[in-house]
Amino acid sequence: QKVTKSAYSQITQFGMNEAVGNVSFEQPQQGEMVFDKPFSEHTAQLVDEEAKKLISNAMDRTIKLLTEKKDLVEKVALRLLEKEVLNREDMIELLGPRPFKEKSTYEEFVEGTGSEEENTELPAGLKDWNVDREKKSAEADTV
Repeated sequence: QKVTKSAYSQITQFGMNEAVGNVSFEQPQQGEMVFDKPFSEHTAQLVDEEAKKLISNAMDRTIKLLTEKKDLVEKVALRLLEKEVLNREDMIELLGPRPFKEKSTYEEFVEGTGSEEENTELPAGLKDWNVDREKKSAEADTV
């Protein structure tokens, strides 16, 4: 149900489909009675076809990935039988380091998302958001 809802939202709400186009159709609110669609029957058929295609392609890709990475999936599954929760270090031990550089700061996450002159500094009110926590942590370590 979630996959189907997501596929239809991508197509009708977020305009993320070439065949239907970059359009957003008004969505009914939860509990609202719907008597007619905000698009034609032809468009409704196209949306249904595109959603089915999207879901089918995602399923095929998922099965392919799980098949190709079966040994790694089994490693993770076996570890989960030993340990209920896996953390980052467990995953690196099992799967190896990520194939890309990890981002850990706000500046790294927003880098390249705006113009060249973009200011990626934290807002003034958030600049020292973790200073008190770091001081308390350092004080606790010395006690």
